[in-house]
Amino acid sequence: MNAIQTQNLTYRYPNTRKGTVAAIDGIDLAVAPGELLAVIGHTGSGKSTLVQHLNALLRPTAGLVLVDGKNIWENKKAIRAARFWVGLCFQYPEYQLFEETVEKDISFGPKNMGLEAEEIRRRVLHALGYVGLSEAYCAKSPFDLSGGEKRRVAIAGVMAMEPQALVLDEPTAGLDPAGKAQILSMIRRYREETGRTVILISHNMEEVAQIAGRVLVMHQGRAAMLGTVDEVFSRAQELTAMGLTVPTVTRIFMRLRDMGLPVRGGVYTMEQGVEELRRLKA
Repeated sequence: MNAIQTQNLTYRYPNTRKGTVAAIDGIDLAVAPGELLAVIGHTGSGKSTLVQHLNALLRPTAGLVLVDGKNIWENKKAIRAARFWVGLCFQYPEYQLFEETVEKDISFGPKNMGLEAEEIRRRVLHALGYVGLSEAYCAKSPFDLSGGEKRRVAIAGVMAMEPQALVLDEPTAGLDPAGKAQILSMIRRYREETGRTVILISHNMEEVAQIAGRVLVMHQGRAAMLGTVDEVFSRAQELTAMGLTVPTVTRIFMRLRDMGLPVRGGVYTMEQGVEELRRLKA
């Protein structure tokens, strides 16, 4: 059974000049349990609209959203279950921090689930561990933390609800290279340790190449491509036509190959590039 599935998912919003405009149109998607799926696309392509359907924040104009095989709009109970089953972390989630301490902020979701204090505490500590922060952070004010630490605390608040699927909308946006590396390492570790499904929206092709198993390309509200990193990034010209691009290191090695050097395809990360240069040197 798929963790998440959409069938002909369509969402239209009113436009005074055009009647109704489809933000997403006819999306068929199946996400396997434990999969790490990246969603990429130009601004306005429908990425965020798509993921907001996965835990019932938006109601489809047409089509179905199935979570753990169940129609999330079947009844109120199903809606509530979907919102706990799929945890959604918005872009710049640190702007939603509001409690006096880190522990209280991370506890907010589990408390709304009606859990006992002991279980809430356990989840807070586990979530802090996933994002690489110690128990000592519990008593700190979230507003005294660095930007990267605030981001990790905000993500921990979603993780503490222990969703079966974690959806992250541009989790590295606005961070410096060190902060981005920490967030990516955190996501990778979380998935490896929990075995849960992760869906990642990103504009950064290098990040997608490093972490994703499959990639969904959104374009003008439709699913333009869906496949492995190699299957998608090998279609560089089509991605460029959509306003996207392959990683910089990939473009460099494509250019080297065009110049006649015997470089292999499938170089999408700096690590792969270093290995390929070592191979050529050998």
